[in-house]
Amino acid sequence: MAQKKLLTNGKAFKRTDDRWGGTVWYMDEKGERKRKSFSGTTKAEVTKKMTDYIAAFNEELQESDESHKTRKESMTHWLQVFKFPSAERTTYDRCECTVEHQIFPLLGEKIVGDITAADLKEVLNYWLGEGYAYTTVKKVYIVLNEYFRYLTQREILAKNPMNSVPMIKKSNFMAAQNKEDLPTQETVTVFTPEEIERFKAEAFSKFSNGKPKYQQPAAYILMLNTGLRTGELLGLLNSDINLEGRYLEVRQNVKEVCRHEGTDYVPGREVKVGKTKTATSKRRVPLNQAAEQAVREFFCAGNGFSGQIRPL
Repeated sequence: MAQKKLLTNGKAFKRTDDRWGGTVWYMDEKGERKRKSFSGTTKAEVTKKMTDYIAAFNEELQESDESHKTRKESMTHWLQVFKFPSAERTTYDRCECTVEHQIFPLLGEKIVGDITAADLKEVLNYWLGEGYAYTTVKKVYIVLNEYFRYLTQREILAKNPMNSVPMIKKSNFMAAQNKEDLPTQETVTVFTPEEIERFKAEAFSKFSNGKPKYQQPAAYILMLNTGLRTGELLGLLNSDINLEGRYLEVRQNVKEVCRHEGTDYVPGREVKVGKTKTATSKRRVPLNQAAEQAVREFFCAGNGFSGQIRPL
């Protein structure tokens, strides 16, 4: 039996009687092309009818087929349709990586409706036994918990098997790996004066032919004197810098994420400009003399101070 599926997302058109029409094509369970037609007095009315129909169509497919899919098919659908639009790209990349490398190899071919709490617990125990870090295994737990909560909320599964799979305490986890559970360190480590001088010397160092080793040495000095994250520095605009007031504004962040065509992963990385890491990361940063000089050197060394709004 063929899989029922949409073939188009619908197209509205003006009819000869000045009304609007629309058509959505789909393939039925017998593999035959079918169409659903719509009409209305305005294009917006027809478009809404088609959108509602497509949503109901997808809802029907989801509820009827999800529990019979393999874990890999179902979870890939969840990632692309529900997780991808709602998560930060870096968060989605981590989630996708966890699914691909820690979940699919062990459970990818199992049917969703056949997976038990014991199966899920074995996944966590496997990576514990392989010596993986507590944070890595906890990410697996979080993704599994979120995925099965989605299945039960949509009534695809009657019972959430993750309810019977508690995350092992960190102290017990570390003990099982014969490791010491050390408390989180709150101490901030800073460069010594000698380390700062070595850092500066390296930033401005040159090859034997006289060519600088680094394209933007002043950028490193600016980070050294302001505490900016790399992504925050890359996200700066000329308009964010106020040399007269001797401060700069952190408003956005640059991240390197996995490349996707739509929701499909493709090899390679791409750069995305977006919001800062946290809400409090948006801030005004004062410029000391060294930081101010670094900014001036940056603009004078090839970029110029044109006033153009562009990433540094």
